[in-house]
Amino acid sequence: MASLKELRARINSVKSTKKITSAMKMVAAAKLSRAERRSKEAQPYAAAMQRVLVSLKRSLGERPGLPPLLAGTGKQDVHLIIPMSSDRGLAGGFNGNINRATRNLVNRLLGEGKTVKIFPVGFKALVYWRHEAPKLIVGSEITDFRLGDVNIQSADHIASYIESMLANKQFDVCTVVYNHFKNVMTQVPTELQLVPLNLAVTEENDTKQKSFTAPVSGDQADYIFEPEEDVLLQRLLPQNLRTQIFSAMLETNAGEQGARMTAMDSATRNAGKAIDKLSLYYNRTRQANITNELTEVISGANAA
Repeated sequence: MASLKELRARINSVKSTKKITSAMKMVAAAKLSRAERRSKEAQPYAAAMQRVLVSLKRSLGERPGLPPLLAGTGKQDVHLIIPMSSDRGLAGGFNGNINRATRNLVNRLLGEGKTVKIFPVGFKALVYWRHEAPKLIVGSEITDFRLGDVNIQSADHIASYIESMLANKQFDVCTVVYNHFKNVMTQVPTELQLVPLNLAVTEENDTKQKSFTAPVSGDQADYIFEPEEDVLLQRLLPQNLRTQIFSAMLETNAGEQGARMTAMDSATRNAGKAIDKLSLYYNRTRQANITNELTEVISGANAA
């Protein structure tokens, strides 16, 4: 049985932990407000960009000579996977879900005989894949793998590296795996194919974003492009790549803050319950010790 001194030390320790988790919850809540706002503001632009490119691709058909960012290399042999995590932990299962989803995707591709390369964004993803499959990691020469401050410059840095690898034909398909921010309690691991442009995924994402954009007639729309489609593609495809990466980074940041706020709220409540149980046990132990001491005094007096 623990002594009263040990119980007091344990209660003080849990109280200190409760103060820390409570403070972290408030910090995450403050950061979440801005992160969620930025993520929602970026969604209409990303959806509109995808819709324009869908229209362009349909108008061009399957003719040869399309840009690699749009049509890919024509093969499906080498896959570049970009798992996007946070840089810090204490966010519940946020990073674990991304690593699990990425591992399932990698295992499936390897089972199909594909070659896989992993370009982790976020320190937690890097640590995980350094342990799981260090030989699959690429990109160490251009980035420190930190998500860092989410800004367009970071997205441009990542996109430039992807374009360089594609130009050198180092991969055929590029997919980013990130946590889609649904709400504070829910972040859904999502796969988004960046190269080549996936019409099925694009249409699904566009449907999800319909509340942010004006209704369109979809397949019935007939656009006249100025300048010509080829010129537009040369300008829009690199911009779209950066936009989708930036949007994924914003959702990852918002999801991280939401997951951390939820995890710290749960930890604070659990610490409160632990303090109540320890305090009850401390009081009972103290009362038992007092009773034992009184019994010993009375027994000694009667013996005299």
